[in-house]
Amino acid sequence: MNHHYNQNYTIEQIMSVLQTIQDCVRESRYIIAKNKNRQENIDFIKDYNFSSKRQKEILLKIKPKDFCHSLQNTKLGYEYEVLYVFCPQILLYNFEGNEEWVDIYTKFNIIDLNEGKRVVVISFHKRNKPINYLFR
Repeated sequence: MNHHYNQNYTIEQIMSVLQTIQDCVRESRYIIAKNKNRQENIDFIKDYNFSSKRQKEILLKIKPKDFCHSLQNTKLGYEYEVLYVFCPQILLYNFEGNEEWVDIYTKFNIIDLNEGKRVVVISFHKRNKPINYLFR
């Protein structure tokens, strides 16, 4: 496990973090990053033909047991931000219409603004590296 990854959390702390994330999702105070650096997110959404509604449903299915770790943002000027990684296993239909279990790598940034919290979903794609779950 990468030494930058933090798994020093209780289930209650992660339940609280996830509550914040999912409240933002429920209230449409979130965005899934789809810029030029996030081609994996774009491809994943396109490959599975996810509507905005389906993307939201998937994010709301994440459970505390899907938590992997947090890490400090390494982008210059954003080092104070903590990013949270969850990897739920979701039953999806692929392009051919066949069911398959997919590990969805999700990484969240909770941003505290004057008008309240917002969430940026930095990663939303198939898992592409080994992960360790904290509560499994």
